[in-house]
Amino acid sequence: MKIRNKKTYTYGGVAFVGILIVWFVVPAIFATSYSSTDPMTTVAKEESKEDLVETTKPIYVETPEQVKTIYMTACVAGTPSFRDDLVEIVEDTEVNSIIIDIKDFSGGISFDTENEILKPYISDRCGALDMREFVRELNEKGVYVIGRITVFQDPLYAKYHPEVAVQKEGDRSTWSDYKKVNYIDPGAKDFWKYILELSLESYDLGFDELNFDYIRFPSDGPMKDIYYPISESVVTSNPETGKAEVVRSFFQFLNEELREKRDIPISADIFGMTTTNTDDLNIGQILEYTLPYFDYVAPMVYPSHYPKNFNGWANPNEHVYEVVNFSMKSAYDRTVEYKNATTTPKNISKNISPEQLRTWIQDFDYGGDYDVPEIRDQIKASYDAGVKSWMIWSPSNRYTIGALEK
Repeated sequence: MKIRNKKTYTYGGVAFVGILIVWFVVPAIFATSYSSTDPMTTVAKEESKEDLVETTKPIYVETPEQVKTIYMTACVAGTPSFRDDLVEIVEDTEVNSIIIDIKDFSGGISFDTENEILKPYISDRCGALDMREFVRELNEKGVYVIGRITVFQDPLYAKYHPEVAVQKEGDRSTWSDYKKVNYIDPGAKDFWKYILELSLESYDLGFDELNFDYIRFPSDGPMKDIYYPISESVVTSNPETGKAEVVRSFFQFLNEELREKRDIPISADIFGMTTTNTDDLNIGQILEYTLPYFDYVAPMVYPSHYPKNFNGWANPNEHVYEVVNFSMKSAYDRTVEYKNATTTPKNISKNISPEQLRTWIQDFDYGGDYDVPEIRDQIKASYDAGVKSWMIWSPSNRYTIGALEK
């Protein structure tokens, strides 16, 4: 197991190491006035406090050359009997990584924190009180742990801050998609700072990498009755790329604050069709706008999410290999082309590589039956496209183990 030597970083004036000192070291100091007159008793108590701090100190595992990840929800992370099943998959198969929800579609944070900025958003639905210990336990086993942050899909933050939530154009009330989920305007810079605060707290807790999902404008809702309180002027003045420019500004912010200042590995999840479309899909995502700002980029090329007759396939669910291979080969080729383009600045091109790409694999029955052959076909399709790292998504957290090599 390769271990990274990392510092604990401060944002907003509070460092987690400082909290640990207040919690553990300070009580040990004051305890000397009331303890036994035997000096060895005091020393033993102080050492036990130090041992406790040491056992909860993050380890950080190096990013594997080939990442093979399965997804774990916040609810499962807080259910030891269930999460142990997923850990067993890692121990028994080729999987070497787990991606765990830090903040999911509800907006709730999945671990406890004393950070005053984050405390109001701790989930009362799902989470793990022992998240720090659990992540360290995984690291001790050599497991690479990724923390997933659902960004602009956030009904909880929208509830507290409706002024930056996406709104209805008609009456300026909070907009929601067809699943009744609210979004934050991607141009809201105060929300960016909140996401940064959460990111740094999560990294100090022990996550090896931070993954950002729903980094886009909303869709799948009443799009004719929608208003962006922060980004409206940018979007309306530039219908073709206005949304993409707003989203790219957020990417630049994450890159500067997390990668450049603190050397924290970060990754992005993007729509599968960003690999084949050159427009922003009306959500603000363009592959070439994403690559410069993240260590890894993972297109969600789930065959079930492609429209009928995509690339001539009447039902993409019946062509799982072809869909994944076609899409990821396109991503691979475009990444190489972008790297080598004379219009790409040298300071950007030097960091662009097809090795940044990871493939999201579908392991859930939607639009078709996904079993061992379908999972293996998707993995092979990714390999054949030149993309060696993959991440398997199963919202139920029940995985097709037979598709994984031992």
